[in-house]
Amino acid sequence: MQISYIKCLIINRSMSTHKLQDEENLNGEANPEEKTSNEIYTYTAPWNVYAFNFSNHPNQNFRLAMGSFLEHPDNYLRIIQLHPEQNKFELIGEANHTYAPTKIMWVPDLQGTTEDLFATTSDCLRIWKCNGGIKNVANLVNTRNTQYSGPLTSFDWNPNNLSMVGTASIDNTCTIWDIESETMLKQILTHTKEVNDIAFGHDSSVFTSVSADGSVRMFDLRDLNQCTIMYENRDCTPIMRVSWNKIDPHFLAVISMESPLVTILDTRHPGVPIVQLSGHSQYANSIAWAPNSNCYICTAGDDCQALIWDLKQSTGQVNAPMMMYKAEAEIIMLNWSAVQQDWVAITYDKSLQLLKL
Repeated sequence: MQISYIKCLIINRSMSTHKLQDEENLNGEANPEEKTSNEIYTYTAPWNVYAFNFSNHPNQNFRLAMGSFLEHPDNYLRIIQLHPEQNKFELIGEANHTYAPTKIMWVPDLQGTTEDLFATTSDCLRIWKCNGGIKNVANLVNTRNTQYSGPLTSFDWNPNNLSMVGTASIDNTCTIWDIESETMLKQILTHTKEVNDIAFGHDSSVFTSVSADGSVRMFDLRDLNQCTIMYENRDCTPIMRVSWNKIDPHFLAVISMESPLVTILDTRHPGVPIVQLSGHSQYANSIAWAPNSNCYICTAGDDCQALIWDLKQSTGQVNAPMMMYKAEAEIIMLNWSAVQQDWVAITYDKSLQLLKL
């Protein structure tokens, strides 16, 4: 179920909305019927789940932030933590959120040297602190030019400059923020239609964006007078998601709207995919590269499958993943833990599920 920003905020295309039950499942137990050999844990929220993210803090194993997906402006955040030895999830904190968050991401500080921050996007970029609960510490809004201050579809945290966050917007722009000073550094008109996703590369000055105009573009903050068009769909089909390989700076993965294919690009050879993954029988929704290998990637989609691929010797089109998992419903989003590198998590309906590889 691929969801544009407008649909995410206004229309729940295939999932029914459930009334929030404040006292329900605050400290939920993992369903023993859904847990096999300590390899699967399921948390059930009182609302449909969309965005979520594993914490990157080295001392906070199995901690995740998650957001509700409700049709009205009043939405919610939760931080939960799994205690595997007790087969139990603990609720760390809960907060209100304006509109459904389109993305949630913890600060990518694998050393744990900074404050325990995470960010969300919806009508603006919000910065939150986790310290015995959830505290909103900043709301960043473009006040310089209201013409370019549309709702935000996604964002990325620069892994090499933790004070820098880039946001993507339906107003065709990407904006670079300094979250320490709470100021806008740059705003770039990156595409001719709404920007659906943004991702920083291995160089702190380089980022890519994908758009409803059907293109993947790469920018360098040191020279914004030009960009590289990495790839374009011939029929201008919108591109919804982009993700950099965590180890090799040359490789990107992208997902197009209403397509079962996941396209792998090589920045050294713009314009031509090096491989297309064709294992999904319905639309692909989410992608996540392995944090510790340059050849493994996980994909998930409407066919309820999470697939792990080995791209070591792949050329052309690949049909067979090396591992697969079948969920109970369409998988909306997935995340591969950078700290606990043998764990991935997925969301579907009201469930967040942790899977050991």
